[in-house]
Amino acid sequence: MVRRINLNADLGESSGAWQTGSDNELLRIVGAANIACGFHAGDPLLMRRTVVQALAAGVSLGAHPSFPDLQGFGRRAMHFPAAELEALLIYQIGALAGMAQAEGGRLTHVKPHGALNNMACADAVLARSVVAAISSLDPSLILLAPALSELALAGAAAGLRVAAEIFADRAYTNAGNLVARGQPGAVLQTADECVAHVQRMLDAGGLVSAGGQVIPTEFHSICVHGDGPQAVAAATAIRASLLASGVSLLPLPQVLQPPVDSDVWPAIV
Repeated sequence: MVRRINLNADLGESSGAWQTGSDNELLRIVGAANIACGFHAGDPLLMRRTVVQALAAGVSLGAHPSFPDLQGFGRRAMHFPAAELEALLIYQIGALAGMAQAEGGRLTHVKPHGALNNMACADAVLARSVVAAISSLDPSLILLAPALSELALAGAAAGLRVAAEIFADRAYTNAGNLVARGQPGAVLQTADECVAHVQRMLDAGGLVSAGGQVIPTEFHSICVHGDGPQAVAAATAIRASLLASGVSLLPLPQVLQPPVDSDVWPAIV
């Protein structure tokens, strides 16, 4: 059977007069857009514009909520009581869902951003709060969560559909966690490095650490970050490499659905 994979990117991450990312180019490459909801980046007008662009490109829509940390781009650790955190997440996810509905689309998934994501991957209690927020708003939403994380486990335990994610441009520790951004080699810098990293994980059937250790796991989606100087080149090269390997690239919901009258869904070309 042909392997089915989704490519996702974090988009809509500009703020006011500050512009970042290559959203238009990436929307021609990826199959899922994780759209900032205003707490680490983005604003209502940009959210709506990004939704319109993603729908025009046939890309599935995801909310990308974070801690309320515009100054730190959502990358600083914060701590909230469970009820407050859940309200913060429902607020953000609901806003993006509303934008999607206003444009005739539908929100399909949620991917937490930055420190919120990293902390929920290691902290089972925090992970359950994230999952509770998603479940209370719309239990049909897909949780896009890092493979082998507490967040993915919490989503599955709560009955959410979970898409396990790997990162094309981030190195892994031997425990299967992301190498901290401040460490040397944590972020891969070139398109060739990213392609080789992804191919190693596809071939190994799991995460491959910076030290070469293989941690077997299923994964459904590959994140290609959109805010680096090599983002478009890396995403283009990864896409080309996957297609050349016979992988079928699909929007996120289709990757999780069983094939219909075939061994694959129609691929994005």
